[in-house]
Amino acid sequence: MTDDKKSKTPKDTHYANLRRAYRDQKSGGQPTFRPKPNVPPGEAAPDGVLRLYGLHTVRAAIDNPRRKISHMLVTRNALERLEIADTNALPFPVEIVEPRDIDKITGSDAVHQGVLIETAPLKPKALNALGDTPLVLVLDQVTDPHNVGAIIRSAVAFGAGALITTQRHSPHESGVLAKSASGALEHIDMIEVKNLADALGQLHEAGFQTIGLDSEGPAELEKSFDAQKLALVLGAEGKGLRQKTRETVTTLARLDMPGAIRSLNVSNAAAVSLYAARKFLKG
Repeated sequence: MTDDKKSKTPKDTHYANLRRAYRDQKSGGQPTFRPKPNVPPGEAAPDGVLRLYGLHTVRAAIDNPRRKISHMLVTRNALERLEIADTNALPFPVEIVEPRDIDKITGSDAVHQGVLIETAPLKPKALNALGDTPLVLVLDQVTDPHNVGAIIRSAVAFGAGALITTQRHSPHESGVLAKSASGALEHIDMIEVKNLADALGQLHEAGFQTIGLDSEGPAELEKSFDAQKLALVLGAEGKGLRQKTRETVTTLARLDMPGAIRSLNVSNAAAVSLYAARKFLKG
């Protein structure tokens, strides 16, 4: 057999692929590719309808009996990843679509992972509905839905029983918030209050030590815990806790950070604080 008749070796294939890659390069050394079309979001959902998307978000919503889902758009690939064998068994209509069909609703920047549902929002609870939990999070006008979603995810991971926010200056339930929470929104009580200072007073009456996180707090967080029921209070990035909140909490405490950076993103600060609080409560 002559040389040109020999079978290609893995090494031959490797170099052939390299040559093909070089041929596909544009001037300037960048490989050619077709960018994903930039699709703007479609019309907003009707009043009383919430659109949630993403595999973890939708799977958790389907498993939540409190969710009232009215419709699902899903690709065949996403349906398989959701482990839904029979769409007829679901209590809502399911439409099999292509990814671009969901892009037209969410916009191409949303990471929908091939699935979207329309559902009624979950109704926030009142503070008097707070269950028997030793750990809650309180947000003082934290408005970024990405941060709030990440905080919810950490809260559920560390066993917090509720997230308390104000009715104003707080993000409402949305696709962005739910996607950032990665399914955790379905596993925590969301409590809305009109007046945060009054709510903190009610927590004191219920036996909670309320600890405001402040980069200039006089005590280290781990050394400030002094009760078996803890409420961690976090303020917005930049502004921090409002003055009235600072005056109302039981304790002002700081995270001990010996490095050059003296503050954390509020969602990261929440995760670190929750870890410390849970460790204290477990004794």
